[in-house]
Amino acid sequence: MADLQNPIFTNDEKAREALEAVRWPNGPVCPHCGAVDRQAKVEGVKKSHRRGLIYCNHCKTTYTATVGTVFERSKISLSKWWLACHLMSSSKKGISAHQLHRMLGVTYKTAWFMSHRVREAMKQLSPTPFGGEGKIVEADETYVGGKDKNKAKSKRGHRKGRAGVATKEAVYSLVERGGAARSFHIGTVTGAGLREILTAQVKRDTALMTDEASTSMWVGRDYPKHQTVNHAADEYVRGEAYTNTVEGFFSIFKRGVMGTYHHVSPQHLSRYLAEFDFRYSNRSAVGVSDAERAQRLVKGIEGKRLTYRRTNEAGAVR
Repeated sequence: MADLQNPIFTNDEKAREALEAVRWPNGPVCPHCGAVDRQAKVEGVKKSHRRGLIYCNHCKTTYTATVGTVFERSKISLSKWWLACHLMSSSKKGISAHQLHRMLGVTYKTAWFMSHRVREAMKQLSPTPFGGEGKIVEADETYVGGKDKNKAKSKRGHRKGRAGVATKEAVYSLVERGGAARSFHIGTVTGAGLREILTAQVKRDTALMTDEASTSMWVGRDYPKHQTVNHAADEYVRGEAYTNTVEGFFSIFKRGVMGTYHHVSPQHLSRYLAEFDFRYSNRSAVGVSDAERAQRLVKGIEGKRLTYRRTNEAGAVR
């Protein structure tokens, strides 16, 4: 557990220096033109200059370490951003916006928006296929959503001609044993849809493990090392053939949804999946400490922008 007395969580100057060190380990890089030379710090030249202001002699513009990131144009102090990143990256089952609101001393609305910005930083922009020779990847789907009997009558599936899993949101996850996890919110579970995700994300020489669902059997034909287990026949392990790893990932995710967030709207589900994927892929079991995980999260802020309007268009603030 990282020391919560770390000055980057309380001192804005230390927080800015830490952000610059993570984002620019070899010196400032202009986010406007990409130049790395002739970058001059101009803070202190005038009283009106912001701390950490840098001038690019190539494109004649100024910038700070937050430009071109999810922190850009935020009025929240960098020390609070660092603390939010640490709390969200070190909480195995997530941390609610209400808890952030209390711990950071910001409004609930601000904490809700901050949490979505942090989740955006956790996303992988262009992930390359994982797995490969000697690697094992487990694939499975699950469903997220409350039981009909616990819902308001107006939201129950039988009033919409649907029932059971048809009223829930489908999630397809790929987990490499001893490695990373990638999850996808899918509208309808079909063999063609799962195959498109699988072939784009997992190398063909990977040993693929699934259950014997019809969709999984159809998808697995593209993988010569595909093995299955028959859960319907109470078969869960047969040698190296099992899906217990991905099932374990689902259990962590569902504990987070039910115990921490209580409700996740379909519009934002992909961001919550990115959050749990990030923590799982950078877990302590693979040698990543809480402090290192927070730094990796902060490295992911670059090249991403998320405005309140864009976030709120996906669903009302809850």
